[in-house]
Amino acid sequence: MENRDRTNDIDVMDYWRLIVRRKWIVLTFAGAIVLLTGVFSFLATPLYKSTATLLIEEESSRILSVAETFSEEPRVVQDLRSYNTQLMLFSSKALAERVARKLNLSARPEFGAGQKPRTSLLSELEHIITFRWINPPKNQEMARPGLSMPLDPYSEIADSLLKSIEIKPVRETKLVKVSMTLPSAGLAMEIVNSLVEEFINFSIEKRYSTTRQASDFLTESIANLKNEIGARERELQRYGQERDISFLSETESTALSTFADLNDAYNQAMLERINAEAEYRALRNFQGDSISQYVSDPTIQQLKTEYTRVRAESEEKGKELKPDHPDMGRIRAKLDSLKDEINKAADSAEGRYRAAFKKETSIKATLDKQRADVTTMKNNAILYNSIKSEVDSRRKLLNTLLERQGEAQLSAQLKGLSTSNVSIIDPAEYPQEPVSPKRKLNLVIALLVGLFGGVGLSFLFDYLDDTIKGPDEVEKLADLPSLGIIPLLPPEGLQKNRGYNTYYRRSYSYSPENPSGEHTLPEVKEIELINHLYPGLPLSEDYRTIRTSILLSHAGKPPRSIVCTSALAQEGKTATVVNLATSFAQLQKKVLLIEADLRKPRLHRIFRTRNLTGLTGHLTGKAALKDIIHQTPIENVWLISSGLIPPNPVELLNSKIMKDVLAEVSEAFDIVLLDSPPVLAVIDSVVISSIVEGTLLVIQGGQTRRRPFLAAVEQLRRANANIIGVVVNGLDLSRDGGFYSNHYRYYKYDERSGKEE
Repeated sequence: MENRDRTNDIDVMDYWRLIVRRKWIVLTFAGAIVLLTGVFSFLATPLYKSTATLLIEEESSRILSVAETFSEEPRVVQDLRSYNTQLMLFSSKALAERVARKLNLSARPEFGAGQKPRTSLLSELEHIITFRWINPPKNQEMARPGLSMPLDPYSEIADSLLKSIEIKPVRETKLVKVSMTLPSAGLAMEIVNSLVEEFINFSIEKRYSTTRQASDFLTESIANLKNEIGARERELQRYGQERDISFLSETESTALSTFADLNDAYNQAMLERINAEAEYRALRNFQGDSISQYVSDPTIQQLKTEYTRVRAESEEKGKELKPDHPDMGRIRAKLDSLKDEINKAADSAEGRYRAAFKKETSIKATLDKQRADVTTMKNNAILYNSIKSEVDSRRKLLNTLLERQGEAQLSAQLKGLSTSNVSIIDPAEYPQEPVSPKRKLNLVIALLVGLFGGVGLSFLFDYLDDTIKGPDEVEKLADLPSLGIIPLLPPEGLQKNRGYNTYYRRSYSYSPENPSGEHTLPEVKEIELINHLYPGLPLSEDYRTIRTSILLSHAGKPPRSIVCTSALAQEGKTATVVNLATSFAQLQKKVLLIEADLRKPRLHRIFRTRNLTGLTGHLTGKAALKDIIHQTPIENVWLISSGLIPPNPVELLNSKIMKDVLAEVSEAFDIVLLDSPPVLAVIDSVVISSIVEGTLLVIQGGQTRRRPFLAAVEQLRRANANIIGVVVNGLDLSRDGGFYSNHYRYYKYDERSGKEE
């Protein structure tokens, strides 16, 4: 359980090994991003940015606009709105057209016919990516029936200018930075300075225009307002005479006092009626405990208490006495008497309720009549006061307009001063360096993006790749121990294997087969007999490591009969079983190899023996056991070949004779190793695994997929096979980032001392 819990832990080294394993994806993706960014950065047209700094102050002496004249907003809010408005005017098309005409930009090459101010490879790429090419081009002429009106060339130039203008207020100040970005540094500076100058001129012209409009508006408004005030004063005088408004206050006061008294009386009568009704309904629907919250009469409360006591006595004695008992009769009589008294009290409460209801109705009728009288009086007073208030308001507005008219006349006198609340702090200067493209920054960002993107792709590919990469993955997937790793032997031999050659230099510098210590690998292209032919190679040591793992796999004595199988074909089980046999023989143990693959046998080819009689001959009764056991060229290793391929291999392998063979050879040999077909190909290996003491599963690192491997493990476990572990064969050590190679610890022997270094 602890082992399974540890498999869920996040290991940073697992991620590192994944990245190293997919390093070419990371490097290729990052290189492509950097290359593309570099190409675009170096081919992009340089852009220059020129900036001017302005100060926009509040208007100290200004005339309110028409909207501001009637506005009740604070001055601070109006100033803020004016500031924001001026910022927006910088981006107006009218101002841009003024600049274009002043500088005659239609004759400049940067703004010629059909050209844009920003013409670069990046802008063209953006144009393609954003699908702007789908939109139809603008018509050069506005066609109308019978009329052809060409567009103003400065209008298109103004649109181009607006795309390059940047207005940026400086926070917590009144400063504003106006910038222009163009391929031409001089033109950018010239346009910014012209834009600022034209804006100042535009604001002065706008102020004069506003002053004239305000003055005209005020003169007209004052005349209209005086006429309106006169008409409303005459109407107020006539209305007061018709309604006798001068005596209305005293009469209204008396009516209101009477109405208030009636309203209080009505509220009191309504409260009395509600209490009487509640008391009446509580008594009429008597439920014992429910009376107390509505009735405060002590007599009624005493009746309720007595009734509750007698009823409780009735319930208590009813449990002991029969209904016809005299005591029960007495109690029932008492309860009936109490109920009669409560009913009488309810009748009395009903009378009080009806009287209270009649009183409430009478007072309400009087109150409604008085309310009508008061309403009439109030309507007259309200209309009179409304007209009077309107007249007073008009007089205040007239005074305000007269004051503004004086300010307008004063502002008109100051017209010749040509002042503005906008001033230039720093004019635009000639930019020395381009602001775009920033080649170094672009390359750094591209490198980071490429690395992160490549890592992401490597994780994606690794997620889609369901092959088993190493022994750790075996232990996590199937909870099986990894007994060892066999490095990949490429078709060209060990000398071409860069990863294996590196490890060889550290461990094969001196051995009995290489007394000179030169770094020269033998020409080994077949791995089946490498442990026998070159026992000093690190690859041979790997098989001895697996041998040691098998010997230590069980407490006590290790399994004596082991079948070597794999999930699928071509995963290296035959080479593994032959080299393991050699490793055991090097310990002076008698080893028997049995070719249990009765479908595609290979052991007899490796040892170059005849295969006429073998295991199938003995299982079919055609040959004795001792006649099919042959000595191999390897000392202490014997072989039982498969013999002729039978039509029914499963039946033969599952027969009692096969079990007897295993029992007999296990007594005669120290260890018996069986080579069998793949688990998922045929059922032979599953059958054999159920009659041997141990099963060794071989996978090919980076090739065996998880599902076939887990399916093979599941089939073996269902057959109660004793899976002693897994051998990861053909692992490419050059792709693991040095992780598995760092786990290698080879032993070197001093030929002279024979001691382990």
